[in-house]
Amino acid sequence: MDSSKSKKQQQSKTLLLGKYELGRLLGRGTFAKVYLARPVSGGGDPVAVKVLDKAEVLSTPGMAPRVLREVTAMRRLRHPNVLRLHEVLATRAKIYLVMELAPGGDLLSRLASLPRRRFPEHAARRVFAQLAAALAYCHARGVAHRDVKPQNVLLLNLDSGGAAGGGNLVVKVSDFGLSALPESRREDGRLHTACGTPAYAAPEVLRRKAYDGAKADAWSCGVILFLLLAGRLPFDDANVAEMCRKASRREYAFPEWVSPAASRLINRLLDPNPATRVAVEALATHPWLKRLLSVDSQLGGLLHGQPEHALAFRTPAVNAFDIISMSPGLDLSGLFDKRDREKRFMTTASPEKTMEQIGRAGGKLGYVVVGKKGLEWLPPGGLSGSGMAAMMTVEMSEVAAQLMLVELRLEVADGNGDDDGKQQFTWEELRHELGDVARAWHSCEDF
Repeated sequence: MDSSKSKKQQQSKTLLLGKYELGRLLGRGTFAKVYLARPVSGGGDPVAVKVLDKAEVLSTPGMAPRVLREVTAMRRLRHPNVLRLHEVLATRAKIYLVMELAPGGDLLSRLASLPRRRFPEHAARRVFAQLAAALAYCHARGVAHRDVKPQNVLLLNLDSGGAAGGGNLVVKVSDFGLSALPESRREDGRLHTACGTPAYAAPEVLRRKAYDGAKADAWSCGVILFLLLAGRLPFDDANVAEMCRKASRREYAFPEWVSPAASRLINRLLDPNPATRVAVEALATHPWLKRLLSVDSQLGGLLHGQPEHALAFRTPAVNAFDIISMSPGLDLSGLFDKRDREKRFMTTASPEKTMEQIGRAGGKLGYVVVGKKGLEWLPPGGLSGSGMAAMMTVEMSEVAAQLMLVELRLEVADGNGDDDGKQQFTWEELRHELGDVARAWHSCEDF
């Protein structure tokens, strides 16, 4: 009887507002403690509960706005690689942030547990691709993280082989307390508050200049990728001014095992000039990361017996020029520069909407769209007399949830005539016609 009473008392002590039963302490920060918790109603997944003392939050300068920013940002974001905020609870004395549980710890701890303090390149690629996808999603919604570092990259679903294998390692970007929302920007569209961790902060942030939050996040990504591959930081000095000088002069060296493709990508990210620094949104089209969409993803699909998630609209086996040649008088040569036949862009639109928009643009610009089933789109009057002067093959690949990479290739047929004054098609015209469907636009020679 006494044992049963004691057990009930213990349960009542750990019950949070009748909804969650708090468990063991997972971690402790300067202003918060994080506990493992389970929903009282059976069947729910375990969660992490971040507990903040309300009096301490209100009395510490800058702390209340930080908590508010974190809650506001996380409520706006729903992405598989962003830690999810389930709900916010409060009592007179405490604030409780109920969040998704990431039992694999943080990325820095994981690296420290490895013998060489670094990942093999294929594992680093998988981790970095997820980080880039999460930040691209945030930037598309006007949220700049501003404190991207391994401690804020949480992990879950680790396979039995460990993170070095990279098989089932899932990234969750967390801690949006220093994030910048669209309303944080001044009239010049830039941010003016220096924040973050110096070793991962961009030079313009360390110099306390006005800066672009998304480009500052891109620099932090470059530091993390260097750390993943090299096992050390590119810039590490107790003197922040000296570290800033080294960063501005690009005083870092790659270990011999880092591949040339990865080195080129890091160099683009660690560009001290934010105007020419590559944007996070453009990373998915870089050859080093694009390999993940082809070889790595196909092998993974075979090993796990899962169908591919890529949505491919490829040129059919039948020569599509045979179809176009049914319309007499079309001269398809000499209209386009052969050196600029391919473009790529990122989109958050559905494949169906993207194909429809590309097809509608074709009616105005003079091309037909060819997919895996042949002609995907025709003008209302058909090919004959429509003025169609080329064909566009389209391939789409899923980079992450709600984010697609679209690759376009312009095909022209051989001919001996001239264009009879037809208006020549340009990629800039297509970009204008696609409008918001095309988020980040690049040629194949941009990297």
